[in-house]
Order: sequence, then structure tokens, then C-alpha cells
Amino acid sequence: MQPTHRSSRILLPVRMGWVWITLFLGLTLNLVPTRALPGVPDFVALALAFWCVREPLRVNMGAGFWLGLLTDIGYGSALGQHALAYVLLAFIASTMSRRLLWFPPAAQALQMVPLFLMTQIVMLVVRLIAGAEFPGWEYFFTTFTTALLWFPAHFVLLLPQMQPIERDQNRPL
Repeated sequence: MQPTHRSSRILLPVRMGWVWITLFLGLTLNLVPTRALPGVPDFVALALAFWCVREPLRVNMGAGFWLGLLTDIGYGSALGQHALAYVLLAFIASTMSRRLLWFPPAAQALQMVPLFLMTQIVMLVVRLIAGAEFPGWEYFFTTFTTALLWFPAHFVLLLPQMQPIERDQNRPL
């Protein structure tokens, strides 16, 4: 019987170097000065949530904390704003990982919308407590653009694991 979708095939073990490169790339993309535009995805949240779902024992709340602090420093925002949001995101994504992996990537993206929305709300609450003004409802567009990127990110981030070690015509997998 053939698998119903591509993600159900056997993957090679993940290399932690690749995980850290993708998290650093997400941090770099977040620090590009486009945050004033509505709907720019939160690349750190996307990469962090993805790896917390795929590798919950290796990428966890500690990674979320440090990525959040680096994001706070990069933005010059209230120290701990992103750290708190990313720690909560990492915790919930890691907790949900076993259930999420049963679904195809498009269904996973739908289930990630509440997590990304929670991340945005936590950051907004910390901002409001610090004395900032409400940025407007377009602030929440980031939630949906980040969730929309889950599907392509799924295939891009797993690409190194999908490569066969060696090609053999006699091997069934």
C-alpha cells in the first residue's frame, strides 16, 4: 500500500546544525526592517514551533527563551516580551507534538493558528502593560501569514531529512 501523502515516508534523523541554522535564519528574517508592514510573518515563531513539534526533546522552551531575548534586543522592545511569548509557544507546541504529527501539513497549519494568535496576544499584552498604544487590528494579520507559511516551511525544513543516503534499486524504502 502506498502512503497517502509525502510526509508519511521515513525520514533521516535531523541534524541539529540544520535546526540551529533555520532558527538563526528565522531570527535574521525577523530583524529585517519590515515589521511596520502589517502581516509580515514571525519567522522565529514559525521555525521554533516547527522544530518544537518535530523535535520536542531537542528544541524546547530554552531555545524559545534565548531566541525571544535576541529578538527583544534586536527590536529594542520590552525585554522579555518575545521571550515570554516564545517560551509559551514552545511549551504548547512541544505538548501538542505527538497529536499534530498525525495530521498532514495543511491540517497542522490550521491547528497552529491558535498558537500563533496566542503568541501575538502575549506580546501585545506585555506591550500594553509597558505603556504602548494598541497597534490596530492589522497587528493580528501576522498570525495568519505565519500559519500560511507552515505548509511550505514543512517541506523546506524537512528537505535535508528526505534525501536518501544512497540510491539502491533493490531497497524497498
